[in-house]
Amino acid sequence: MQCTSHLFSFGVILCRGLAGTAAIGRCAVPQRMCRRHGKTQPCTCAMGNLYRFVEPVVLLLLKKKGKSYGYDLSSDLRQHALTDAEIERGALYRTLRQLEGNGNVRSGWKTDTAGPARRVYKLTAKGQRHLEEWATVLDHVSKSMARFVKDTRGTLKLNGAGKTPSGRNPG
Repeated sequence: MQCTSHLFSFGVILCRGLAGTAAIGRCAVPQRMCRRHGKTQPCTCAMGNLYRFVEPVVLLLLKKKGKSYGYDLSSDLRQHALTDAEIERGALYRTLRQLEGNGNVRSGWKTDTAGPARRVYKLTAKGQRHLEEWATVLDHVSKSMARFVKDTRGTLKLNGAGKTPSGRNPG
């Protein structure tokens, strides 16, 4: 049975923490293991496309701030973004709605100030656990990226010295 709450976020790679296998009704994939990469290396396929990196930043900002308005989050999101791509405000609000739908964020209307009512967002306990899961997955991605950069630089250095990747001189 596939996990419906983490499928969108982690693509069936990681669900509900790091110990053992997920419970029935959740991901049936063993924890810290990707079907493609196995247990031998950190998985890099969990994130899907890059706009998904909005989610962990929103969770972190809500953890740091306690509660915040969407507009304030959009300003802070630019400073904490994990990619160079500009994050559209619509992507932020879609992410907030999804997080709320999954129980990771709660929102309510603040009407006690002058001006129009504004929605204020707050991280839930489930959202904090979800942030911890993101930290684990991003740590794996970071290790995979570092390994790739090291391998690439080593290969380029060999090729720059007139050798093939196998270490033999051409010719």
